Amino acid sequence: MTTTRNGDCEIWYETFGERTDPALLMVNGLGSQCINYSDAWCAMYVARGFFVLRFDNRDVGLSSKFAGAPTGAGGEAYLIGDMARDAVAVLDAEGVEQAHVMGLSMGGMIVQTLAIDHPQRLRSMTSVMSTSGEAEFGQPAPQALPLLTRAPATDRESHIAAHIEGLRMWGSPEFADETRWRADAERGFDRSFSPDGTARQFLAIRASGSRADGLRSVTVPALVLHGDNDTLIDQSGGRRVADLIPGARFELIEGMGHDYPPQLWGRWTNLVCTFAHSVDAATSAR
Repeated sequence: MTTTRNGDCEIWYETFGERTDPALLMVNGLGSQCINYSDAWCAMYVARGFFVLRFDNRDVGLSSKFAGAPTGAGGEAYLIGDMARDAVAVLDAEGVEQAHVMGLSMGGMIVQTLAIDHPQRLRSMTSVMSTSGEAEFGQPAPQALPLLTRAPATDRESHIAAHIEGLRMWGSPEFADETRWRADAERGFDRSFSPDGTARQFLAIRASGSRADGLRSVTVPALVLHGDNDTLIDQSGGRRVADLIPGARFELIEGMGHDYPPQLWGRWTNLVCTFAHSVDAATSAR
């Protein structure tokens, strides 16, 4: 087990590939553990020449849990900016001065914040299925919102049932696979079950507000990906992020909802790797 610290917060992480290759830091979404970036998917990035780092965000997985009363004025225990500093701590622990970063959903919010607050640590930023934090963009479909805000699961079976029910609503419909969904939910529950942590992360998203002004000033090369079947964060969220960041590139992935089925890994990985390598090549040519 490998851990690092951001203040009192312990962050669990692991790496794949050669440390001499360009680093790619992968950041998870709401309630999501780093194992959702499966070993096989990480291996695809390694094969394309990257040193891959994945970590558990605070309050999920094997990283620190924030039991006890929230501290913020809005009931939050921390903000997205604190989670961005957790990511920096992982880079520091591995001696990585600059990394390509990719974040999904809430992870997209975290990497956007990295690009705003810690641009010197980034080679490039890829924000996926995320939003700018503005209320006018990226809202869930009306039928998805009740599933997102329902009471948390209390045990293994209710966790699995909730995971499957959610993906029936916002997963990629063409690649729906309830056997795979169940296996993923079982693996996640058996590794760590932290519904209160997910709730605290949700409060952090709400309390952190809009990143629009900060995104307008981003100078880090940016790629924005979104699925055309995303009912949890409407594609207007991704399009808005791309519109706000000067020079950002937007790619719509047809057939993708708010998940990452293996059938889409090939296209997804190629988009990210081609973009990151192009940034490295341009930097080397200067």
